[in-house]
Amino acid sequence: MPSAVRDELEALIAALVEIETENPPGNEAACAEYIREWFADRGIDAELVTEPYPDRPQVGVRVGDGDPALVLNGHIDVVPAGDREQWEYDPYGAVIEDGSLYGRGSVDMKTGVAIGMLATAQFADDIESGELPGSIVFQAAIGEETAEPGTKTLLESGYDGDYGVVLEPTDLRTGTSEKGLAWYDVHVTGEPSHASRPDQGANAIVRAQPVLDALAEYDETVRDRTDELVGRAYATVTMLKAGTKENVVPERATITIDRRFLPAETIEDIDAEIDAILAEVESAHDVETSWERTRTYESAAIDPNSPLAAVFRRRSATVADVPTEPWGINASTDVRNFINDAGMDAITWGPGDISQAHTYDEHVDLEAAATGLEILLEAGREMLRGELE
Repeated sequence: MPSAVRDELEALIAALVEIETENPPGNEAACAEYIREWFADRGIDAELVTEPYPDRPQVGVRVGDGDPALVLNGHIDVVPAGDREQWEYDPYGAVIEDGSLYGRGSVDMKTGVAIGMLATAQFADDIESGELPGSIVFQAAIGEETAEPGTKTLLESGYDGDYGVVLEPTDLRTGTSEKGLAWYDVHVTGEPSHASRPDQGANAIVRAQPVLDALAEYDETVRDRTDELVGRAYATVTMLKAGTKENVVPERATITIDRRFLPAETIEDIDAEIDAILAEVESAHDVETSWERTRTYESAAIDPNSPLAAVFRRRSATVADVPTEPWGINASTDVRNFINDAGMDAITWGPGDISQAHTYDEHVDLEAAATGLEILLEAGREMLRGELE
């Protein structure tokens, strides 16, 4: 890769990382405007899409009207940096040291956004010159970190296509399936009283115990469900909230469940399982419960041998010696919107180590970023020429 292109990539990653886009609360606007202006400086029309939230614009780019249309997607929101005292490097300083760039979002996923922007600009030149018969679409989405409908809205707004690549960090492996994620809050009702007269009330924490026992059994059951590419299912209790004061018997306890589910499972079936578990506990233990699903990332999968996946696996193996066997990811990404909502073939693929996501001193290896851009350019050109087997 020419040194000028590598320098431009590093500068772009740094510029994106330096723009704080934490979600919550959802500070993506400044970054979206930067991306729009970046494309404008290169003579490429980019639209600020103000749906679903007027104060949190997204960016959509489309160049060409030929077939096939390839969509490159990245989200610009990042999780909060947290305790700044725990960072050795300024989370928004984009410091480069020993070949790595440090900062919140460097891996998750502003490096993916950067390579998508640079690839889109190069493809645009080739499409407009007639060298590539296809068309390229770029999406800079909001709200991925909190399961908001950013990518879904961009697809509905016309920034769709035939194939999609969600540029999340996968160490350049090609993900054709992913687990789903659902969070449930289970509420257990008691009766408050002064702790000096505990028998006057009904302690919600005590009443929550049979619910916890039942959920532990449920977790054991779902762990027997496995998928060849994404592994096993889980139902993990992650939080228990109860009480208002040290000397008050609590009238309410809330149990939070993190349910990781497989492509073969549906959210409707999981809702029904939660219903059945709680109904049995209520019947056996005279406990009053209710529940709500607070967040949902649907599972998604395409044929592991789809032409899109085959191209990216082959190019990644050739350039970076990446394993070629079919692979799925345990995390949840906006690829579900491409597959489930838009009915498109889509993969999750990109440079960077996902274990760096959401960590203190998050960083990306810049050599890996450059390799990722090289592969994306090669695979993208093959796709846009329609050279699919």
